[in-house]
Amino acid sequence: VIEDLGLRVAIVPQPNWQDDLRDFKKLGKPRLFFGVTSGNMDSMINHYTARKRLRSTDAYTAGDKSGFRPDRATSVYTKIIRDNFPDSLIVAGGIEASLRRLTHYDYWDDKLMPSIMSDGNIDLLVYGMGEQTIRKICLQLLKGDSIDKMTSLPQICYVANSTPNNNTNDKTKDAIILADHEECLKSKRSFAKNFSIIEKASNSIYAPKLAQKSGDRMIVVNPPELENNDIDRYYEYPYTRLPHPKYWKKPLIPAFEMIRFSIN
Repeated sequence: VIEDLGLRVAIVPQPNWQDDLRDFKKLGKPRLFFGVTSGNMDSMINHYTARKRLRSTDAYTAGDKSGFRPDRATSVYTKIIRDNFPDSLIVAGGIEASLRRLTHYDYWDDKLMPSIMSDGNIDLLVYGMGEQTIRKICLQLLKGDSIDKMTSLPQICYVANSTPNNNTNDKTKDAIILADHEECLKSKRSFAKNFSIIEKASNSIYAPKLAQKSGDRMIVVNPPELENNDIDRYYEYPYTRLPHPKYWKKPLIPAFEMIRFSIN
């Protein structure tokens, strides 16, 4: 999708986060942004059974070997990038980021966790099917626009600089204001009400904007992109439909063997 705009894309699969971090540094600072995803499956579900026992295999890794990604990989990767490239734009996406965009229940720690954006390492979060949105982000960056000019884009989450008030310039003035993270920690009823609103919004054709305060940050979630015929165009691009070249001389990837002859 990004290459179709005439841009070059470098993909670093399963970077090593335990050594000198050379995988994160070897390509230098990108012209537009770092795009971060933890992969096709939530890292915690991938690493642990429902009884919270560590899995011994990973179907998404060559040779079915485990241990090549960290727990909560999106947060780990974005922190490393922020520490090493503090001025770079970081755009997160994928299943793991999408499910953690607001206060959420974490099964593994058995407690409520704040938005994945609360630590300040992610500039923009694209949730759901993000082809149209990531294309628009690229086009605005190519024009020289800053993040402040992207806050009207659909299907993104961002941190607003202001809290809800009557100011017409307030980015949250048209949003449904959810109970803040601290209130959810005190009240299960407040969290349950939030959950109901979020789920209904996620399944609405014309969804509302949502906003939630978490600490000193206001997390804003814009409504999703309305579907159009662009999705046909995205699926017609010349994908190789093969694993990253890094894996060509390595053992088979079980998840790829399972899906290689499937159709969308």
